Amino acid sequence: MRLAPSPTGTLHIGTARTAVFNWLFARHNNGQFLLRVEDTDKERSKPEYTANILEGLQWLGLEWDGVPVIQSERVALHRAAIQQLLDSGHAYRCYASEAELTAMREQQAASKRAPRYDNRHRDLSPDREQAFIAEGREAVIRFRIDDGRTITWTDLVRGTMRWSGGDLGGDMVIARRAPADQIGDPLYNLVVVVDDAAMAISHVIRGEDHIANTAKQLLLYEALGAEPPVFAHTPLILNKDGKKLSKRDGVTSISDFRAMGYTAPALANYMTLLGWSPPEGMGERFSLDEAAAVFGFERVNKAGARFDWDKLNWLNGQVLREQGAESLREQLLPLWAAQGWAVTAQPAGTTVSNPVHADPAWQLELIALLAPSLTLLAEGVEQATPFFTTPALNEAAQTQLAAEGARPALAALAAALEARDPDTPLDGDQAQALLGEVASGAGVKKGVIMKSLRAALLGSLQGPDLLSTWLLLMRSGEALPRIQACL
Repeated sequence: MRLAPSPTGTLHIGTARTAVFNWLFARHNNGQFLLRVEDTDKERSKPEYTANILEGLQWLGLEWDGVPVIQSERVALHRAAIQQLLDSGHAYRCYASEAELTAMREQQAASKRAPRYDNRHRDLSPDREQAFIAEGREAVIRFRIDDGRTITWTDLVRGTMRWSGGDLGGDMVIARRAPADQIGDPLYNLVVVVDDAAMAISHVIRGEDHIANTAKQLLLYEALGAEPPVFAHTPLILNKDGKKLSKRDGVTSISDFRAMGYTAPALANYMTLLGWSPPEGMGERFSLDEAAAVFGFERVNKAGARFDWDKLNWLNGQVLREQGAESLREQLLPLWAAQGWAVTAQPAGTTVSNPVHADPAWQLELIALLAPSLTLLAEGVEQATPFFTTPALNEAAQTQLAAEGARPALAALAAALEARDPDTPLDGDQAQALLGEVASGAGVKKGVIMKSLRAALLGSLQGPDLLSTWLLLMRSGEALPRIQACL
């Protein structure tokens, strides 16, 4: 199996899903998963895109076997195959100019015919060809396609496939324009056939938008005397409207998903579910290795797979919680530090706003508090912000603090905290008891003091468990000052 991305852009979710299916099938069958960078599009291919693709595959856990094949380094092999086709009569030089081809397409459009090359130079006489050469015309090289031919193959996803040669658009260009004594740059359908044959690729797994290419490529395998691989055409990834997912739908690049805070295990898990149904009893949360143990194309759907953000978010939350507090801490520390928070040990003599923020034990307790509500890793920054910086009071918090009994209750709580030994921390039971005593003494319901305390500590009436929040802010010395500031 091989993945053959074109480095004309960043790693797309569709390419990555194709990579996942190739990797799963290879590992399930103890085969090899090979990587070929198809960079023969000189104008659009860029080294930074190649780097992005390789990095994205590695991040997802899709390690390939052997050294990546660089397609542009194999042009001599491609040209040799084209020469073989010329010599055998399966290909010929076409001298039709761009102006002639444009006129031909315009006539077809005017008569409401499908665009296709009319094979006008398929059987040029030697004299006519020499006349074109004398005019200084350059030629593309075209592969002969018999309109009456029916191309058939057995697809691992779609079963028996049939394609009429008459529906392939006429004789196919396999090399760009060049002087008559040269072979121009080889084109996609030719080079993938040559490379797949040379690499002994047994299975080609790719999206259903390549089905027409498969029909053309099977003719090329036959003409070159090469054994064709087995094909599997996977369903496209669709947006919520049932159309092919594209950049217009927002995030489609793996690097963008990564920047948003999605984890590699969750994204790889979700891409496996885009078109493949796990066996009964397996559930929807699994690792790549677990999926590889049972993967097969008999469970790959023919219909397009709709991208479901809710399911991806659920999976990502599952993965974040499975990782444990220490693993989450390692991932969140760089994100916290990027906010300017002093969350790691500082050099001697350095002044920091709050040294407790760099205490690993305090950080782990904070992460344990936030983890159950995390969907994206980036939310670990947003939800942690009130623990590192004093929040402003939102409208709901201001309304609560203006409610009857709120300020007297907070004042009583502040007095009780001031009276405590600062070196004797509160535990959960003591905190609960203290809130009950303050509420009773202030003549208010316990809910009033709890809502008011949440408003004072977090600047909002929404947030994680109140007692745990309070105890963490007590340990960092920030609870009492925030209460006092609200008074």
